[in-house]
Amino acid sequence: MSNNVKKPHVSAQTIVGHIPPRLKLAQLPTPLQPLDRLSQQLGGPRIWIKRDDLTGSVLSGNKVRKLEFNLAQALAEGCDTIITCGGLQSNHCRATALLCAQLGLQCHLVLRGAEVDIPDGNLLLDRLAGAHISYFQAAQYQRELDDILAGIQTSYRDQNKKAFIIPTGASDAIGVWGYVEACAELKQDFIHHNISPKHIICATGSGGTQAGLTAGVHRYGVNAQVWGVNVCDDEAWFIKKVNRDLKDWIQRYQTGTDLESLSVKVIDGYVGAGYALAGKHIFDCIAEVASSEGIILDPVYTAKAFYGMLDQLKKGRFGDSGDIVFIHTGGVFGMFPQREQFEF
Repeated sequence: MSNNVKKPHVSAQTIVGHIPPRLKLAQLPTPLQPLDRLSQQLGGPRIWIKRDDLTGSVLSGNKVRKLEFNLAQALAEGCDTIITCGGLQSNHCRATALLCAQLGLQCHLVLRGAEVDIPDGNLLLDRLAGAHISYFQAAQYQRELDDILAGIQTSYRDQNKKAFIIPTGASDAIGVWGYVEACAELKQDFIHHNISPKHIICATGSGGTQAGLTAGVHRYGVNAQVWGVNVCDDEAWFIKKVNRDLKDWIQRYQTGTDLESLSVKVIDGYVGAGYALAGKHIFDCIAEVASSEGIILDPVYTAKAFYGMLDQLKKGRFGDSGDIVFIHTGGVFGMFPQREQFEF
């Protein structure tokens, strides 16, 4: 790979003080749409969906908003290589690989799982994007991830390359900015549609999207409670992780935000058998939303969160009137490797 990386223009104001550099990589703003047929079937609050599955085509999903900041930071530091990690069907790794190709950066993915002969879904796109991929079995990945990433970074340094590590899901103090700024967009959406939603719901898998939304509603004066529906681990783990990301964001950028003023809420109980493992009811939910609204959810993140939201709506958590907003964080490519779970 050539060391002559073509760096996008970053305006001067983005590197002054504690405001982070940002690239324009996502197709923004994304639409906010009502799900009227589904809402009428269920009764109660009107459901709206923020279509962050439309942040791009193959770049679809929430990760692009976060990577606008992570990759800008990497370029600001003069890096020519990006190292990141995730599962075999990681949406984040797919988005990172494609964006690195777009920006002329080398990409190295550390994936949890065994190499397959015929890649599918996100993994197929990783390969097409030219990412270098290292595979690790789950136990070693979980036990040694930090050391693995650091070791790969050192190996690039030995090759006179400068590598930048982006953590799982781009969920760190830098990535938090993605959904902080998405809240400025949501505020304008609410003004445009003349609504005042009291609840914003998203899937939470590494915590960064939820952290950004939680900080963003406070920063931009959006009077809504953010709820993360966890798709792995449990409520306690996510409350700790989201608060840690928020604390790091506050300290790194000296935002002046009082951590105690930020309300971190998690809706637990919808993980099922585990991460990326979904039961029949989740696949039925995907089919129902697709046939009633023409919107495709995925079995790893959005369908679990959407099902959890509907279940909690029926139980009265969100009240019996008004508006609620679901953040569609993408993930469609992760559905194809699980195609056999659908019943037609």
